[in-house]
Amino acid sequence: MTKSKGISGLANYWLYRLKSLILSGQEVDERALIANNLRYIFFLAFIAIIYIANTRLAERNMRQINTLEKELKELRWQYITAKTKLMTRSKQTEVVRLVTPLGLEELKEPPKKIVMPR
Repeated sequence: MTKSKGISGLANYWLYRLKSLILSGQEVDERALIANNLRYIFFLAFIAIIYIANTRLAERNMRQINTLEKELKELRWQYITAKTKLMTRSKQTEVVRLVTPLGLEELKEPPKKIVMPR
């Protein structure tokens, strides 16, 4: 069986080193262990910060998308309502009913065309 490479291989290596240090009876100098692996610790902390920031950004984007979808739905309903009102008000019978109080009447004969000589 071959050892896997990558993070699991690195973890196996460190477990092996810690186990060998403990079993050998040598004292483990925590300060030296941390100092030797400081770059690795900072790298993991940086990756954790990036991960948290990415998650927050994704959640914020999802909230914005949901808000915009609700607003779009509301505007669509307003558009349909306005379109329906316009269609009913632009019918000939409705126009006649609205302009009768102003003293205007519906024409009984078609309009006459005026032709101008050139």
